[in-house]
Order: sequence, then C-alpha cells, then structure tokens
Amino acid sequence: MTRIVIGQYYPSNSVIHRLDPRIKLLGIMFYITALFFVTNFIGYGVAAVFLLVMVKIAKVPLLFLFRGLRTILFILCFAVILNLFMTPGENVIFAVGFLRLTMEGVYMAGQMAARLVLLITGSSILTLTTSPIQLTDGVEALLKPLKIIKVPAHDIAIMMTIALRNIPTLAEEMDKIMKAQKARGADLDTGGLIKRAKSLLPILIPLFVSAFKRADELATAMEARCYRGDMGRTRMKVMKIAKPDILALAVLAIYGTLLFLTRLL
Repeated sequence: MTRIVIGQYYPSNSVIHRLDPRIKLLGIMFYITALFFVTNFIGYGVAAVFLLVMVKIAKVPLLFLFRGLRTILFILCFAVILNLFMTPGENVIFAVGFLRLTMEGVYMAGQMAARLVLLITGSSILTLTTSPIQLTDGVEALLKPLKIIKVPAHDIAIMMTIALRNIPTLAEEMDKIMKAQKARGADLDTGGLIKRAKSLLPILIPLFVSAFKRADELATAMEARCYRGDMGRTRMKVMKIAKPDILALAVLAIYGTLLFLTRLL
C-alpha cells in the first residue's frame, strides 16, 4: 500500500511541471479518452512511446512510476484471466469444461492489460507533476463555467484535491496499523478467505477512526485560517497560457492524429 503513486507529488523543474494545470488536466482527459478508441496493438505502442517521452521530459524516475502498478496487480491479473476464458471466439486453443481459451480471448486480454497499465501510469504523471494547490486551481478553473447553474466549482475542486492527496497518506496509515497489529500477534496472512476478511476488522476500524480524526483536524485548521471557500480569494500565482502550453496542445493533437491513423489500419 505504501507503493501507491497516485496522489503523490514529485518536485522537479521540468517543462511539464511548469505547464498550466488546466492544460495538464485537459491533456490527461484527452489521453485517457483516446485510449478507449484504440483497437490494435499498434495504437497501444504509440501510446506507450508517447507516455515514455512524457516521463523522460518530466524527469520522473521510471521505476518510481511503474512501482505503482504493484497496487493494481490483483485487478490486472483478474481482468486478464476473465478476458482470457470468457471471450467467445472461433479459434479455440483448448477447452476444459465451460472454460474455453481462444485466440480472440488472448488478443482481448492483451489489450485490456495494456490499457490498464497505460491508464494508471498516465494518470500518475498528472499528480506527480502537479502540486495540490495547482491541481485545485486547475479543476476550479475548468468547472468555473458551471457556476452559472449554481455548481460550487471551488468546493468540488478542493474536495477532489484533498481526497486525491490523502490516498498515499491513508495507505501509509494502513501500513502502520498492519505492522502494529502483527507486532501484537495478529495473523493477517494465513487462513481462508473468510478468516482473512475477519482479520481486516482490527485494521479497518482504526483506519476509519484515524481518517475521521484527520478530517476533523483539517477542518479545524481551515476554520482557524478563516477559510471561506472562494469568497474574496486572491491568488499569488495567476494562471496564464504561455507558449509551452500551446506547444503541449499541438503535441496532443499530433498524438491524437497518430492514434486515429492506427485505428484506420
């Protein structure tokens, strides 16, 4: 759990770190949406090359980024196995009872695995290169047009940012509780599914208590600093679209065009 990367910020002085947060938010939404339109491994290859180039420019250690995949290893394996044996097809490799392994299933499982890996690593780049304050300002700016219909853009932005930022904090807290329970003789690694589920109760209850306590302390701290949402709020750094941001949009357009061409193939 302590290897969770989403929600962490990796300080650096790269070009991607200096980009406008609105451009980065729009870019990651475009990147994720484009992945769902990819239909072949050539497209996933283009997306992988694009992602590696972004990681290189962002100066984020590749191992640090990919270690976050360990947290979704179970989901990844489950999705691959499900697609392997549940995808119908004509080219059957072998069949055992109701389980049938087909070439179509292998192809679908490979696509699902590639899509999940690219989605998680791509989403991690956003939080690794954007500080929580910048992320809040970017989300609020994108939701600002919804204020016309009385949508609290600032409140939604601050809640999303706090929730995202507290993912690694809760993971670290859970790891501490598990180590404390093991030091007291708790058995968390053996037994069947029901026994392991019951053994989670001594972990989840202190975790929820700690989370509520942390939330209460955060609310008290915000009130002590006279936090009133976006009422009369000023910003030390005003967001402006610069030449690197326009260049980033051009790169995204090229990326989208390449993915479209791979779909035609």
